[in-house]
Amino acid sequence: MTRIMKALRAAGIAALAPLLCAQTVNLKDLVASMRKRIETADFRATGHLVWVQPSGARLSYPITIKAHWFPGVLREWIEITDASKAGNGTAGSAHRVSHLLLEMRPGGQSSVTIAHTGDKSATALTFERWRDGLFGPEFGYEDLLEQQFFWAGQASEGNAKFGARDCVIVKSTPGPADRTHYAQVKTWLDPSIAFPVYVEKTENRTGLVKEFTYYGIRHEEGVWSAHQIEVKIHGQSGSTLLILDRGSAKANLTLADFNPALLTKF
Repeated sequence: MTRIMKALRAAGIAALAPLLCAQTVNLKDLVASMRKRIETADFRATGHLVWVQPSGARLSYPITIKAHWFPGVLREWIEITDASKAGNGTAGSAHRVSHLLLEMRPGGQSSVTIAHTGDKSATALTFERWRDGLFGPEFGYEDLLEQQFFWAGQASEGNAKFGARDCVIVKSTPGPADRTHYAQVKTWLDPSIAFPVYVEKTENRTGLVKEFTYYGIRHEEGVWSAHQIEVKIHGQSGSTLLILDRGSAKANLTLADFNPALLTKF
């Protein structure tokens, strides 16, 4: 009987451990862990961006992403092929490839540059166009910058369960120097892995809320990542899925991989 009681007691403690971790986690340390995850980024991935229209119709766009943190700046290179070129488009639609170079600098000096097949030069997107969707209205260019954990305002909104995970809700708010179209971003973080499982972003102009859900969270090459991110607009039909099928978390990328001259090389 004593052994049984000890076993039950041990099982109870084990079950409570994640919850206790969520309750006692230090917000400053958790935010620092999220910043470190970005500041050690060095990955390459391929997959699909799937636009699920309100009617249920789907368009799938092959996508390649590579990212690396250099001193003071996160650089991301993205190549997207039109659905029409992948065999899923409608007759008469344009066949093109899009290249994007995003640079996220803490302190508000971020940038987005884009070029399409046939362009002689790349275009630096104005701040107003950062809210534009990649192909649907959900996943905007700004959503690829991951700026929120470098904003001035970071606060805990307590603990909550999301699915099977015990999370800490971190509310991030921008300072005067932060260029963003969001009034706030709330992130449900699993403190045991310092990785998001769900995010709500509230636009500052419309009050519209975007919902980001992370699926297939995995640990590979010492790095946590998600196989799929689904983005929805609260109260609206349709969504966008970013599905990453394969890649490397330690890609050994260099500045040459993010040369702006490559934007018009197709």
